Order: sequence, then structure tokens, then C-alpha cells
Amino acid sequence: MLDKGPVRVLLVDDQPLLRMGFRLILEGEDDLCIVGEASNGAEAVSHVRELAPDVVLMDVRMPVLDGIEATRAIAASDSDAKIIILTTFDLDEYAFAGLRAGASAFLLKDVAPAELISAVRVVASGDAVVAPRVTQRLLETYVRGAGAGMDHAGADGGGQRAGAEDGGGQRAASTARPARDPLLADLTPRENEMLGAMAEGLSNAEIAHRYFLSEATVKTHVRRILTKLHLRDRVQAVVYAYETGLVVPSNADY
Repeated sequence: MLDKGPVRVLLVDDQPLLRMGFRLILEGEDDLCIVGEASNGAEAVSHVRELAPDVVLMDVRMPVLDGIEATRAIAASDSDAKIIILTTFDLDEYAFAGLRAGASAFLLKDVAPAELISAVRVVASGDAVVAPRVTQRLLETYVRGAGAGMDHAGADGGGQRAGAEDGGGQRAASTARPARDPLLADLTPRENEMLGAMAEGLSNAEIAHRYFLSEATVKTHVRRILTKLHLRDRVQAVVYAYETGLVVPSNADY
């Protein structure tokens, strides 16, 4: 495998001390490189275009343009940057809105240094951060409220939903999807099984064990699923599975 060089990271937060703290943690790793900083969402969108980071650590509440709208704009662009939303609470409507907008993961702002480093590496590799069941729990909590119009602090100014496709055909998950997306017809029976397992929060290793497959085969199935459904990564596949009704929240009365 060719060495792609260090993972390029963009830090986005309106608090300089937080950016400094993240920089000190990440710059201590030889395989991570801070390529820039932004203090609001508008700067983040501009820097992603100019600096081509691999991973963006994105705060939510910022002036000019908030982190959710910045995430939506980046996800709708031709950028390959993966976005990690920084939140205060693990069950947070902002984290949910970030995933719907196209983020690949979310982390608590008081995350331990080792977990932050690991998350950046894992997201850069295209895999899910090692907390898929937290993502699942978040989705089960907030997908129930989506039908009642739950969104981040209202909606985007243009009324556009997170499911709008970008020019390259990629899209983030959206509650506006029909109950049965026609694209699902393109999945094979095995790929449908893989999608369901991903929505359960299973890792590639766990899926491989369940279906008596190699991890390499599972990765191939995951890659094909993402391509066929025009999704950015496996976290978006989980969001998709919940919001299209493929997975029903386990406790409807919660």
C-alpha cells in the first residue's frame, strides 16, 4: 500500500484555547498534521476548499455560520474531507443534526487525548469511530423526533434538507426520503444483510463473524453499498437505514 502521508486535519472552533488544546494533542503524532484553523463555519468551508484536509474537527455553535450548516455545505461539495462534530453531550440534537448533514462521527469536547487521536485516524481511514452503538443510540432517540420536525435549532435558511444530492451524486441522510428508496433495489440480498448489520452498530469484524466471511469481504460489501446508495461513509449508511425505515427504533415508547 502506498504511503499517503500524514492525515491532514482542520480545526474549527470559535474558542482559541480549545483549538490550541486539540493542536497540542494531535501535533504530537507523526502521522497527523494540522493544516489550518477556523473560528467559524464560513471560514471552515473556505479552508476546506483551499487546504483540502482529510478530517475536519467541527464545533457546532459558532458565529457567522454554525457547524451544522458548514458540515452540510462541505458534504454537498466535491471535498473528500470527513467531518467529526464536537458536542457537549453524547445524546445531543446537534450531534444528530450533524450526522444528518453529512458528518462521519461525533465526539465529546472533553474526549480523552488517546480517543481523539484514534477517532481522527479511524475516520480518515473511512471506517466508523469505535462507538457505533453510541451512534445507534443517538439515532434511535432522535429519529423518533424527526417526524415531528426536529432539526438543529430550526432549519437551514434556504429550507434545503440534508438529503439533497451534490453534483457528484453523494448525499447526506434526510428525513425527506421515502419509506422505500428505489436505490435499495440495486442491493443484493447479501448487501441488504450487510446494511442491516451496519445499522445494528456491528463492526466489520463482528459482521464477518456473524456471516462467516473474511473482513476483507465485508469491506468490499460495505464499499459497494456506499457506492450504490450514494453515501459518504458507513455512519451515513446507518443514518440512512434508520431514516428510510429499514431499521425501526427498538423502543418506540422511549
